[in-house]
Amino acid sequence: MSASEAEFEVRVLAARWEAAGVISLELARANGGQLPPWNPGAHVEVVLPSGRIRHYSLCGSREESDSYTIAVLREAAGRGGSAEVHDTALVGKSLVIRGPRNNFPLRPASAYVLVAGGIGITPMLSMARELTTRGADWRMHYGGRSLESMAYLRDLDKLACAADAPVEVRPQDEAGVLPLDEIVSAAPVGAAIYGCGPALMLDALRAAVARLRPELEVHFELFSAATPDASGDCAPDHHERPFTVVLAHTGKAVEVAEGKTILEAVRDVVPEVPYSCEEGFCGTCCTKVIGGTPVHRDTVLSEEEQAAGDTMMICVGSCSSAELVLDL
Repeated sequence: MSASEAEFEVRVLAARWEAAGVISLELARANGGQLPPWNPGAHVEVVLPSGRIRHYSLCGSREESDSYTIAVLREAAGRGGSAEVHDTALVGKSLVIRGPRNNFPLRPASAYVLVAGGIGITPMLSMARELTTRGADWRMHYGGRSLESMAYLRDLDKLACAADAPVEVRPQDEAGVLPLDEIVSAAPVGAAIYGCGPALMLDALRAAVARLRPELEVHFELFSAATPDASGDCAPDHHERPFTVVLAHTGKAVEVAEGKTILEAVRDVVPEVPYSCEEGFCGTCCTKVIGGTPVHRDTVLSEEEQAAGDTMMICVGSCSSAELVLDL
């Protein structure tokens, strides 16, 4: 946790059904008072009663400084976090949260195209609110499995009316998947495209931009691990050869064996090292690199940040040098 990042106790004030399989939680500081300010695209790290750590986008109003709102989709094939939120009577209980963090900020642009898939609507909703407040030119395309499964439709309708912004709601069972080629082709000149949702949708969105409008900027956030690329690489990654990681705080050398991740090896020595998704998309295990050459396989760091080589996600990253020195 960075020095500027807060950790504090909150109380769950309310739980609401937003759509089939989607529940929202309203959180307030347990001892009262204001919560840290945040910007659209931010998320918080939530420590659930079981000790599981999960990341959820903030999707409430930034004007409400005494509460945060998160939304959780029940994932049938998940690792237990979403089921715990849905199955536990959390109202009135206390949770620890950390943050807010923002790996997905709004950048200046002349226009914005927001593309959401499923629960990816949560950061898009806060962005739409902010852009409406700014009087910015924006439009949204929102796809989901069915109309019943798509959260925050009323909120989007109000925002669309307030901003006179086009919002396409596309349930797959009625209208098919989002027409990404059409969306990209119709984007205004100078627009920034923001996407959040399943990895396959985002892969297709980035491919459409590269093929049809390479001059446009694409910003994205995943709610699952990256899909394999042409070489077969994907997160989580295990190493094909052993190498050594040196922990700078103690000078201890840790061997990362073939088939093991840096995180797994380090946890044997430093069990308190922070981590969450273990798939390279949440940013919890971001670690400063002091020496050696990291190999990046995450979806958090930008190309420039990866090229700098001074930080890495140790849950999926590797190294091309014989030794890697980490600030641990």
